[in-house]
Amino acid sequence: MKQFVKTVYRQSNWQSLPALAHWVVEEGIRVQQIPAPTFEEDERARYVANQFRQFGLSDVAIDVAKNAYGLLKGTNRSIPALMVMAHTDTVFDADTDLTIRRDNDIIYGPGLGDNSMGVSGMLGLLKWLRDENITPSCDIWFVASSCEEGLGDLKGVRSAFDRLQDEVGMVINIEGLAYGHIYHAGIAVHRLKITAKSEGGHSWLHYGRPSAIHGIMELGAQINRIIPPTSPRTTYNIGLVDGGIAINAIATEASLWLDMRSEEQHSLNKLRDQVYLLISAISKPGLNFEVEVVGNRPAGSISSSHPLVMGALATLSQAGIRGSLETGSTDGNIPLAAGCPTVTIGITRGGNAHRLDEYIEVPPVHAGMKQLIALTLAAAAYQRDEYEELAGD
Repeated sequence: MKQFVKTVYRQSNWQSLPALAHWVVEEGIRVQQIPAPTFEEDERARYVANQFRQFGLSDVAIDVAKNAYGLLKGTNRSIPALMVMAHTDTVFDADTDLTIRRDNDIIYGPGLGDNSMGVSGMLGLLKWLRDENITPSCDIWFVASSCEEGLGDLKGVRSAFDRLQDEVGMVINIEGLAYGHIYHAGIAVHRLKITAKSEGGHSWLHYGRPSAIHGIMELGAQINRIIPPTSPRTTYNIGLVDGGIAINAIATEASLWLDMRSEEQHSLNKLRDQVYLLISAISKPGLNFEVEVVGNRPAGSISSSHPLVMGALATLSQAGIRGSLETGSTDGNIPLAAGCPTVTIGITRGGNAHRLDEYIEVPPVHAGMKQLIALTLAAAAYQRDEYEELAGD
């Protein structure tokens, strides 16, 4: 793969790249201005699908999961395709003020980095291929996926990969703020909504009755005493707590939302089992618990020496960047868990993701787009070479 990267860098015309980087930034802002809370990506999906048509892709469609698809046909259509994807949803609700603020080479805007720049980077790749009149070695499926964030639980990519997995041999996933990082392993994530229920009553007249709030607080305190392993890295977080109706009422219902993560599925399962044991121990007459699984992201990985990883590192090396290998929870989890080689790369750097003062840095976009273009063409050429070698055998 390294050799393919070197060939792409040597043979490609990069003169248009500064103009492309500017276009990608402005396109990222155009995408960011379209509200797209998780489960409400309809308008943004339509926008991306229209862009796919403008760039001449075939088989453009939006599925019931609100994924937008487009196919760029390669020179050899008999070999496995490449899938390039970026998620469209954001953590911000539809009423969020999406005003952009510029401060020299910094641009602020909710959802701009995560993941409007990922989407615009994907569209910028298409624009460059069209403008340079380049046909890749294999088919490339472009997918703007839904429901990556929070309780979306990767619903979009689950649907998209289920649809395309028989055609796809490799996946490149794009996250706007991940430039310089290469995610080659997806951590396992398990999320629970745990609800305590009791009879309730008046705080004075019925003192002594079990309280749903007291029960959920006790459970939270017990969970907080769990010490997860550091290797494989395993974590938990109680992110939301709700319940009760009045200060002088014994609560009839209260809930906590628990996020658990691990680099290995076995360790995550062990943590999950500990939580269930605590629930069983705290339950008593008049106080019971209900558990709803609200998220279940599978783990998966490829070796750090896999050609796709080495290719991604090589594209950064060409820019004088020493890439760092990462694990995380992204849309890449789904193809990785299915055994499909996948990396997640970025378009630029920035910070404050999932905050109203989220920002991107403009200068790295030039290098980020060069990396994406080079890795895409190198991966397509690698797919062709591998297929032809197997066919020759």
